[in-house]
Amino acid sequence: MTVIDIEKMTVAERLLAMENLWASLAEEYQQSEIPSWHGRILDQRLEKLRCGEANVLTLDELDGRRR
Repeated sequence: MTVIDIEKMTVAERLLAMENLWASLAEEYQQSEIPSWHGRILDQRLEKLRCGEANVLTLDELDGRRR
């Protein structure tokens, strides 16, 4: 399938194709193992949150940084 083939599809067909693609990726991802270093980073971040050392932003503050 090429980009040209995709562009010939209706919006409904493209949405269905995206849903099917996402479903297949989600299923495969659930079966894969998360690298150990991901877990270590998440553990470190959770510990910072528990100790009050994390710099937490609200969504509004984060949005303001993007501008």
